[in-house]
Amino acid sequence: MANEVKNDPAEAQIGDPCTMVIFGAGGDLTKRKLLPALYNLRANKLLSNEFAMIGFSNNQFSTQEFRESQSKDIREFATTKIDDEIWNWFNERIEYVQGDFGDPAAFKRLAETIEKADKQNATKGNCLFYLAIAPRFFSVVVKQLGDAGLTKEENGRWRRVIIEKPFGRDLDSAHELNTDIKKSLEENQIYRIDHYLGKETVQNLMAFRFSNGIFEPIWNSRYIDHVQITAAETVGVEERGGYYDQSGALRDMVPNHMMQLISMVAMEPPYSFDADAVRDEKAKVLHAISPIKPEEALQTAVRGQYGAGTEDGKPVPAYRTEDQVKPDSNTETYAALKLYVDNWRWARVPFYVRTGKRMKRRVTEIAIQFKRAPFTLFRHTGVEKTMPNLLVIHIQPDEGISLGFSAKIPGPTMKLDQVDMNFKYSDYFGAAPSTGYETLILDCMIGDPTLFQRDDMVEAGWRIVTPLIDFWKALPAREFPNYAAGSWGPEEADHLLERDGREWSFHNEK
Repeated sequence: MANEVKNDPAEAQIGDPCTMVIFGAGGDLTKRKLLPALYNLRANKLLSNEFAMIGFSNNQFSTQEFRESQSKDIREFATTKIDDEIWNWFNERIEYVQGDFGDPAAFKRLAETIEKADKQNATKGNCLFYLAIAPRFFSVVVKQLGDAGLTKEENGRWRRVIIEKPFGRDLDSAHELNTDIKKSLEENQIYRIDHYLGKETVQNLMAFRFSNGIFEPIWNSRYIDHVQITAAETVGVEERGGYYDQSGALRDMVPNHMMQLISMVAMEPPYSFDADAVRDEKAKVLHAISPIKPEEALQTAVRGQYGAGTEDGKPVPAYRTEDQVKPDSNTETYAALKLYVDNWRWARVPFYVRTGKRMKRRVTEIAIQFKRAPFTLFRHTGVEKTMPNLLVIHIQPDEGISLGFSAKIPGPTMKLDQVDMNFKYSDYFGAAPSTGYETLILDCMIGDPTLFQRDDMVEAGWRIVTPLIDFWKALPAREFPNYAAGSWGPEEADHLLERDGREWSFHNEK
């Protein structure tokens, strides 16, 4: 029976008055995530009454046509039933600017539209610019904003920019991008977004660790054997073949999503939940991870590419036959790594991470395996071996936490079996409609950068994987494709753990 505990929107801070400008407003991210997230914020009374939205793209729309398009999209992609009164309020505050990202005249029109929206909606001159665009345009748009005077903060108004991933392609390009955008922006105006950190379970990880006295004392190498982090998808590259074939699983997921999850698991307790205090501790973790050296890559990293297979009993194509993918592509759709956080807390504790497309099941989770208890006590019983405790933080699709431990099987002899305690967010707190972007957008509106990446964190993530990217590029894979769609990936990934006497946590599932 579900507990009726609910989040009270009245307890949350309402977003500041502002105009939100979405670059790339005609794209998938806007209609599938950003628009539904903004609607949910308004429905939960977290969006200021003094709010306006401006769409900016190269599509030939009038404002009225853009509003009609958004009205159609919200009904298709909303996470809840649309309340016409709420949507009409929102729709009346939408404006549109058509233009090219490199055209100064378009940004002059944007400045005029922002001024108009400010007067009509009393947004106090505050502006949030969301770059839902291809990475090659990040520097271009930020420069245009700066040249047009739209990044200048004065008379109490703020100007902030949310930048989507990928933030660079390697360490050098990430550093160059940071340098370019800082010509127009201060670091405190830049919000590098990772939508994984908008998920409740990820945010709860810090609360789970630091508010429960039974876990933090054993959160170290004395008690923990190893950590596994999995981000598996059942889908292929879908309509992103052109982008993905230039990126691959390693670039797409590891320096951002996976490194953020590692840093939240491994960070030291911050002195407060102040943004810089939290990000300082996360950055320390990333700087403590040693990059994978080329001479170690064959033993500590595995890459894979899916071939033809089945999903839900239906045949699915091989990666090399996907739209916009080269027929002889050597791009990896799977990556698994063994990493170490070289500090006192985590000395000699391996962190195994894996991510892939066309996997057996869609799941993102963090599995923390504790060391086995001594067996000596049970040597004259029916117990053959003790099983390690396994703590699993389930991030998606079912958010929750489970703990596996041993219990005696009823009967006259001493025999043990593994049992689980499971906590699901939806059972206890109820399911709240969410895209994962609501918290992050609201945090930007109130000026809280805790869940966003700083420049040093971004570059630290790339520092770890860039040597491996270079090694894989210099030595193309010869055995691709090497795992079937609908499986758990290449056999070499199993060997990565088997060499250490371990196994992936899903391999015993039916």
